Order: sequence, then structure tokens, then C-alpha cells
Amino acid sequence: MNLAPVDKRPVVGRFAPSPSGRMHMGNVYAALLAYLCAKHAGGQFLLRVEDLDPDRCPREHALQIIDDLRWLGLDWDNDEIPWQSERSELYQQYFDLLQQDLVYPCFCSRAELHAAEAPHASD
Repeated sequence: MNLAPVDKRPVVGRFAPSPSGRMHMGNVYAALLAYLCAKHAGGQFLLRVEDLDPDRCPREHALQIIDDLRWLGLDWDNDEIPWQSERSELYQQYFDLLQQDLVYPCFCSRAELHAAEAPHASD
């Protein structure tokens, strides 16, 4: 399998767990794959915590996942870990744009979005 990047854009791998419990093998697999692909291509591995549901995702679970990643030797390249629960103000700004009809909805399926290609610079 050739994991080399197909273009000159930097490669970024990301692991964004929802800390609703301890890490499981699926988490480890996803984190390891993102880490290895990014590092193989000379890119970055980033960590983000999807802790938007405070009842299901207590901080203790997230801290345990972070400790588990360190134990596995999977170090991330971002200086600070973004905690989604601490970004409400940013999300509110985008929600305000929606309320002002300054954005439009996309009705594309996920498959259509993945199949779409951005226009080339020469177009």
C-alpha cells in the first residue's frame, strides 16, 4: 500500500474521541492509523476532544484517554488540545450567521460531498 501524499498539501491526521468511557480497541485503531498515516507522509497528528455532552463525557474520561494515548506513544502536534465544550462562543458566531440568512444549507449526500472535487486553480 502506498501511503505517500498525492499532492503537495500538508497531511494532517486527526483523532477526535467522544470521551464517554475508557478507550477501546476501535479508538486505538483509529488513533494509530491516523498517527501512522500522518507521520509516514511527514505530516501532523492532531488531537481534539469531542466532549459536547457533559453528562455522557465527563472530563475524567477525556483525561484518561489522553493518558492512554501518551502510554501508547502517540504524541500529538498541536500545543493545546481543543475541547469542543469550550468552543461554544465560536459556534454561536456561526449560528448567528445562519439566523441572519447569511449562509445557505447544503442538501448533498455524504457520498456526493466525497465525490465532489474542488475547481483547479487554472479554471
